[in-house]
Amino acid sequence: MWPKSVCVALLALGTGYIFLLDPELPDSMLEYLSGVFLYNIQGDLPSPESRMAAAWDALITQPAKQWNRVAVGVNACVDVVLSGVKLLQALGLDSGTGQDHSVLHSAKDLKEAFIYFMGKGAAAERFFSNGQLFHQIAQTASEYPGAQLYVGGNAALIGQKIAANPDLKVLLCGPIGPKLHELLDENVIVPPESMQELDEFHLILEYRAGEEWGQLKAPNANRFIFSHDLSNGAMNMLEVFVSSLEEFQPDLVVLSGLHMLEGQTKEIRQKRLLEAVASISDIPTDVPVHLELASMTDPKLMSEIIHQQVFPLVDSIGLNEQELLFLSQAASGPYASLTSWKGTPDVGIVSDILFWILKEHGRSPGKASDLTRIHFHTLAYHILATVDGYWANQVAAVAAGARVAGTQACATHTIDASRVFLKAPLEFATSKKEERSTVTLNPGEPVSEWHRDGITFYYTPVLVCKDPLRTVGLGDAISAEGLLYSEIYLH
Repeated sequence: MWPKSVCVALLALGTGYIFLLDPELPDSMLEYLSGVFLYNIQGDLPSPESRMAAAWDALITQPAKQWNRVAVGVNACVDVVLSGVKLLQALGLDSGTGQDHSVLHSAKDLKEAFIYFMGKGAAAERFFSNGQLFHQIAQTASEYPGAQLYVGGNAALIGQKIAANPDLKVLLCGPIGPKLHELLDENVIVPPESMQELDEFHLILEYRAGEEWGQLKAPNANRFIFSHDLSNGAMNMLEVFVSSLEEFQPDLVVLSGLHMLEGQTKEIRQKRLLEAVASISDIPTDVPVHLELASMTDPKLMSEIIHQQVFPLVDSIGLNEQELLFLSQAASGPYASLTSWKGTPDVGIVSDILFWILKEHGRSPGKASDLTRIHFHTLAYHILATVDGYWANQVAAVAAGARVAGTQACATHTIDASRVFLKAPLEFATSKKEERSTVTLNPGEPVSEWHRDGITFYYTPVLVCKDPLRTVGLGDAISAEGLLYSEIYLH
């Protein structure tokens, strides 16, 4: 341990040097940098990560009115999780050049798409059109040493996460085969009409941060998902789901699976989307609906989801940085020419797109829309944006979502400060389009809040797991946790 006098002298020198470099640095930035410096030379002081985790724990309080019965649908499957590089090698494929494919037709397409997204460190999901070849690949994957089988599909994952709360009743509708039924929490209620003889399998190809394959090196940990999923692809359980609601009487509905329609022909997709709109319209207006988006490649389908009355029928949506950018491109929104993020998504740009969605497609005078809430999540930070007057306890909700990202990725019950790190920017502007305020990170007050024309933004960094054990379902866990701590004011 360094003598206290030496620590103080070094701290004074370090802070003075930082101030000389930029005398305009705000006090909170100096406090943060000084804290990092002190922690590194005198290990018995709380790290910024420890301070942030403790601050979250203090902020995460239950809403005044909690959910009792949650209905979730309609995509469900069994996830086969394994190393992407090892599976591709087991299939006799070599590394090479990456290329995106909106639909996978061959093993070569699979390899190229995996390499493309692994090189970016980005999550993606694709449909594999050749059923016979898919089942051969799935058999190789499920028999590979170390492959693991889990509950899969956004709806099933969200349902499973919510069911961990023993005080809640959870209804799950989706194509549920025997293996998936075995894997589900006993607290999950499955209608008999939702059961089927065979499971739907999704292959989850994971890669680690810094993992190499030939010339390829992953900038961070993530996964590539593909399937030949016919039941989920046609949203076969949508009508079963909606018809089950009358008996179950939920006080919250969570809907996902619209992205699975990409594998259908244009005619079938359009028909099912119109039927989905009719089904969602049948949900009582006093029951809030959350829509969980997922990876998509067809801008026309995304545009139809936005414009063909799906967005106006839901109260809340959850999405990540890929889906946010794609949504803006499909609907000619802000930054539509931006094809990909370079590193951590710019907070100001994300904030501008969220603002545009709620202003253009959310509830406001003269607009027949229920949409009042968006939960955005990316690896480094989360933002909850809400139309004023409709949601409560959102500081707790965004903090809970960020906390579960750190605990689930590291497979710990609480944040282990030694296993996580801050990746979020220490300072950012709240908008790129307008003259807005600048926010500086303070680990002791990790949730920042700002307002813009009737919309409130709640921001918090994420403590990113250094060596994540499992990345699948993180977005679903984040959205589920955020919803559990949210309260809606029905008008």
